[in-house]
Amino acid sequence: MAGDNDRVCPAHFLENKTIVVAGAGLAGSAFVVGLQKLWSPSLVRPNIIIYERDAQDVAARRETYNLSLTGYDDNGGLVALKHLGLLDEALGHAASGVDGAGAFKIWDTQWRGQVAFRRKPAPGIPSSSIRIAREDVRQVLHDSIHSSDQCIIHWESQCLSAISLTDGRLRVRVVRGNGDVSEQDCDILVVADGASSKVRQSLRPDDCLGYNGAVLRGGVASFEESLPPQLSEDWGFVISRTGVSAFVSPIDKHKILWTVGQMGDRVPPLDRGCLDQAQAVIDDSLELASHIAEPFASIVKRTDPKTVLLLNSRDKTPFRHGEIATVPAIFLGDSNHALSPFAGIGANLALADGWELASQMCKHRSLGEAVRAYDDVSVPRAAQSLRRSRRVINTAHSTGWQYYLFWCMLYVGRFVRWISSKMAG
Repeated sequence: MAGDNDRVCPAHFLENKTIVVAGAGLAGSAFVVGLQKLWSPSLVRPNIIIYERDAQDVAARRETYNLSLTGYDDNGGLVALKHLGLLDEALGHAASGVDGAGAFKIWDTQWRGQVAFRRKPAPGIPSSSIRIAREDVRQVLHDSIHSSDQCIIHWESQCLSAISLTDGRLRVRVVRGNGDVSEQDCDILVVADGASSKVRQSLRPDDCLGYNGAVLRGGVASFEESLPPQLSEDWGFVISRTGVSAFVSPIDKHKILWTVGQMGDRVPPLDRGCLDQAQAVIDDSLELASHIAEPFASIVKRTDPKTVLLLNSRDKTPFRHGEIATVPAIFLGDSNHALSPFAGIGANLALADGWELASQMCKHRSLGEAVRAYDDVSVPRAAQSLRRSRRVINTAHSTGWQYYLFWCMLYVGRFVRWISSKMAG
């Protein structure tokens, strides 16, 4: 009887193939973990080569902020982590939202909570939403990647471009941290190098990010003592009729992320090495948010200048991979469908994309079938999230009658939920 090594035709289209993954962030790492988890031990494994722009320690240090992971529907990051077998590990790093503690809230400028969003978690998920440091999610994923001769991570290596070869494969151009440039041929390229994807610029030069009208300033503040009590567990927006919004979220017991948003013209990029520019962002934020009661000003004044951010909020619409038969490159997360930071769901889509692509690749008989099935799920999901993100931007910075209409709708919603709870009780 012939053994596995005597097989002429592979039992799966990925057997012995070379997969290059551009980016070891949430989407790319989730894909690799998912593929390794789902891959049948009876099959020959594909060769996976991961290129990550940052050094391993730098990648952790530069991600000083935290994010929301949701678990109330199949699109949530907590659901994806459960599929990956990493939910418990991630929950162990949560800053808030576990065991019913903390919730997403909308406050007025006097920190009066107008609404708290608590949704029923999906089956098997203990919380509908948590806040967690991005670096902790990445580390949980990286710790779960089984490195071997068939799965290698190259740190300080950025994918710059890709070209099609005559045999249907792709050739990826990579620059190392020391400036050396090399090339890697692959059968499949999984692109997960972020919103400003170099690979997307190479293969889809006209598919660019668009400015959506909002500017975001922010940073991370530190408290030697405990955080202000009203902000030790909850996170959310402060909305006022001035057209300026604020967002706060605890990172741990002594650090809190804050942002100030406003609609306006684009601003020049921040030189993160210039302390004067960082201080100017802090000062501008204090002025813009002067109508928001304490403790917001105290939080902003305690900001570490090294954590200051100044962003032009940008996004882009998702796309299907119609040329997968001739260009075997699949775009995940922000490289496909970048969302504004105001959306607060980009990490969820990245994790969901990574798991979805791995799942579809393992269950289908060809790359084309797998990618079409992936697109059928990921593209509508991202399109819906993009529409929601743009509504959030408009609502958070509304003025005049639009502002009052928002609050009227909010109060009506609260009344309806109160009536519903009484009837259910």
